[in-house]
Amino acid sequence: MRMWFVCRFCCPAAQSNSNPEWEAKVLEYFKGQLKEKESHSWVPSLNDVPLHYLKPNSLVKFRCLVQDMFDPEFYMGVYETVDPSTKANVLRCGKYKDVTECGVDLNSRNTVTAERQTFYCVPIPGESPWAKEISFLSAARVVPSTSYVPSRQKRSYEEDDDMDTQPQKQREPHTGGGTKWCHRQETEAPSSQTTAPSDCSSHLDLNFPLPGERGPACLVKVYEGLDSFKLNDTLEIYGILSVNPVLTVLGEEKDPSLLLLNPTESMETPEEQRAHDPPASLVPRLHMLYARPLQHNNPLLPSAPTEDQSAFVSSFLVEMASVRAELLAYLTHVLLGDGLAAEYLLLHLISNVYTRRDVLPLGKFTLNLSGCPLNSYTERLYQIVQQLVPCSYRLSMSLHTMNSMRLVPKKDYVANRLVSGALQLARNTSLFLDETQLEQGQLDSSGVRNITALGNLISWQKVDYDFSYHQMEFPCNINVLVTSEGRSLLPSDCQVPLQPQVTPPNMEEYLTTIHMAQFTSQINKFRVYLSLARTLDYSISDEVTKAVEDDFVDMRKDDPQSVTAEDLHRMLVVASITCSSNGWMRAKHIDMLRRSRTEQQKSLNGNEP
Repeated sequence: MRMWFVCRFCCPAAQSNSNPEWEAKVLEYFKGQLKEKESHSWVPSLNDVPLHYLKPNSLVKFRCLVQDMFDPEFYMGVYETVDPSTKANVLRCGKYKDVTECGVDLNSRNTVTAERQTFYCVPIPGESPWAKEISFLSAARVVPSTSYVPSRQKRSYEEDDDMDTQPQKQREPHTGGGTKWCHRQETEAPSSQTTAPSDCSSHLDLNFPLPGERGPACLVKVYEGLDSFKLNDTLEIYGILSVNPVLTVLGEEKDPSLLLLNPTESMETPEEQRAHDPPASLVPRLHMLYARPLQHNNPLLPSAPTEDQSAFVSSFLVEMASVRAELLAYLTHVLLGDGLAAEYLLLHLISNVYTRRDVLPLGKFTLNLSGCPLNSYTERLYQIVQQLVPCSYRLSMSLHTMNSMRLVPKKDYVANRLVSGALQLARNTSLFLDETQLEQGQLDSSGVRNITALGNLISWQKVDYDFSYHQMEFPCNINVLVTSEGRSLLPSDCQVPLQPQVTPPNMEEYLTTIHMAQFTSQINKFRVYLSLARTLDYSISDEVTKAVEDDFVDMRKDDPQSVTAEDLHRMLVVASITCSSNGWMRAKHIDMLRRSRTEQQKSLNGNEP
């Protein structure tokens, strides 16, 4: 199958009403093709290929997060046009299209109105540079065929250097006539999210959850299976690309054909039109054919539960123990020779909310690494964590950041959209909270709300979105690591005071040397291990559960005050994460070492809680 497969749904033969089952057959065909093992290699990706190098009405894919869900819209599923020369009536299909054909017969009895929903989708927030690069290199770099020349020179979201990878023929200036596109250039999330959400007169806010993010946003038109999608899902969507130039008209009078397509547009406010109908040259439309939920976004692992994935997992399980030992040694060096802290950091990185009991998320393991050196150590530590996980974000908890940044998404009723916040993240994102940046000062009301939101995220793995008149709870699965000088002011499942065994004269040079000493192949094994370990079954057998209960009773008999139900829960989480027969004994051992270290730290810092 050609990589630039042009949609043929809208040809007259396909639009004929003589075969009412054509839509089901087309979808069945595409879904079958897209489930093939090599389908990813012949479908170009909006994440990797600049928009103006993608052929309109072609099949593309998009790896994304569902940031918002708009109200359902009506469109003309079937309509009739009149040929101006022959006066003949022709049935047309409006599905997988944004604009109707000219010459619509408004009096036709064959008109059929249908309904679809629009999702506003953005690239997965905080996706690590290495994950983007490997994903880009592993897939075939799809370029236009020799029969297609981009109709414009404007770059949509790629850097200038990235364009050098395109064929020289395609990068030559195109002087021929082409479509006039909207000259809106902003494709980066604002560095500050304090701007009023409806202030879009001078620029278009792409509503990325994280500041400084780059990449395409997309309006995804969904025709079936609406109940199977929900907000914040991470998906790989396959669909028909639509960049009709009529859709780039912003702030001007709507084309009458657009009102025929969706009559409710005439009732929208200007702010809502800006949010829901951005220029197609910047926010293309993607008519969904098939969407695959992503268990993870690590391009080194198979992304779907297939036979290939089972074979991959089976082969890697053989070396998991050795890779874990090498990763533990690497993290020990990174944590300045502290082996205990390294073991807890490793457990944190592979933790996962595997189920919920009432309001309690089981499997979460927020780690507070206290006693961190100041200056640049925590920033370098984050950069190393970022090199290991496919999704991450570092939140510098300075007073200014806490008072000014929007962490919780908020509903904007004027523009009728969900304004994103920094806590609208994909599952299994590593959130690095750098509390060493917090200085003395006063938190204002916004800062207090942000701290409260972080506390709820850590304790309950949920974020309460702000809908003005009420709060709406959205469960999440985010790994939170808190680095601090003393004990964190935020709650945590486990606090480990860092005890450096080495004191390098130049911290930056020391950490850089440790990282550069690792071969890329070894780092890739670490990346695979961390992602794969999260997907393993978190369970403890009945025999081990009985032994744990008996052991806990004995521990309480010896010292009822020192061992609490919270200690039991923490050790059970650690035991389940280790996924080994001796997990409980190992959990007891390292927890004893950790509590001994914590008590020692308290005696040194009498003012610490």
